[in-house]
Amino acid sequence: MAEHDDHPAYPVGLRLNGRRVVVVGGGQVAQRRLPALIAAGADITLVSPSATASVQAMADAGEIHWERRRYQDGDLTDTWYALVASSDAAANDAASAEAERTRTWCVRSDDAEAATAWTPATGRSEGITVAVLTTTSEGRDPRHSAAVRDAIVEGLRDGTLAAPHHRNRAPGVALVGGGPGDPDLITVRGRRLLAEADVVIADRLGPRDLLDELPPHVEVIDAAKIPYGRYMAQEAINQALIDHAKAGKSVVRLKGGDPFVFGRGMEEAQALAAEGIDCTVVPGISSSISVPGAAGIPVTHRGVAHEFTVVSGHVAPEDPRSLVDWQALAQLRGTLVLLMAVDKIGAIARALMVHGKSPDTPVALVQEGTTAAQRRVDATLATVGERAVAEEVRPPAVIVIGDVVAVGTEQAGHLEG
Repeated sequence: MAEHDDHPAYPVGLRLNGRRVVVVGGGQVAQRRLPALIAAGADITLVSPSATASVQAMADAGEIHWERRRYQDGDLTDTWYALVASSDAAANDAASAEAERTRTWCVRSDDAEAATAWTPATGRSEGITVAVLTTTSEGRDPRHSAAVRDAIVEGLRDGTLAAPHHRNRAPGVALVGGGPGDPDLITVRGRRLLAEADVVIADRLGPRDLLDELPPHVEVIDAAKIPYGRYMAQEAINQALIDHAKAGKSVVRLKGGDPFVFGRGMEEAQALAAEGIDCTVVPGISSSISVPGAAGIPVTHRGVAHEFTVVSGHVAPEDPRSLVDWQALAQLRGTLVLLMAVDKIGAIARALMVHGKSPDTPVALVQEGTTAAQRRVDATLATVGERAVAEEVRPPAVIVIGDVVAVGTEQAGHLEG
């Protein structure tokens, strides 16, 4: 962009489905922008020697291709759109120069005036995307853009299109259940608190698309806990909540599902209470009921199941640390819902059969439920261990065991996930 360019930016919606997009840098900016690019169907290549845990998870899941190295001239060949967001100023300058030569629209997180494109403050409601840009380079105020965006989106949601001033919340911490993954399934209160936050400490399983709506001044801390990979110790998460709240910040702890359903939310609430810090708990939609529902499986059904039991499967039945009475569970006639059990499902199925559960009991594995990547794999208790491996089922996945799985199969053609 030319120096002292006072011309307004030209707003446009890019259709990136199947088109090559290059992201330089794997830090917080990439973490916040990548989900929207993935949702747009872009063919994404990340060029960076390192990445946050959440970005690494996107690469491990095959959502992006990760070149684990520094930027090299020629990386933008045949690229439609580039996001330059590394901590290496020289690499950013070089990538920006290549974008200029190749006429590739390029966003720069470190120098907006050197970019040929700007990322607007975006929000979504009922299939509508709202994007707000300031009109000129002089006096650009991303916070103002974000506040206008918030007002429009809230007006669309409640039907008023009122435009209140940007809200500011008192210092403290909100433990917000983000729901099972679809950003539309977070509660209204949770979404409002998120919009007012100064700091967001986010889990990998939270509704990551919502991070793209945060204004640039919001600090996003990656607390992703990738199974058997990198993780931020719970003690470190607790301390981060305490430190930012004591610094006078409004903090949102964004968690997947509900904070108190295997979310360690009470541990965080207790740590905050011990320091005299105000804590607001915002319940979320648990994946234990919403994900089966999205896959057409009712956890209860008249004449089939009068109860359902939710169990953490992160510890195998034979492990001495297990607190689960698998023998008692095998005797129940209702529905069994397993969370965090993908790699233990074979051992769990064997334990249930040893204690009397029929090998023919229907089982469904629902991976990444409520998201665009949702898929369902059906099996029986006798075959589920092999099926999970053969179908390469990965976390996050919810496993449903019981006759309701067959009810869901009968109705699947009449339901929308």
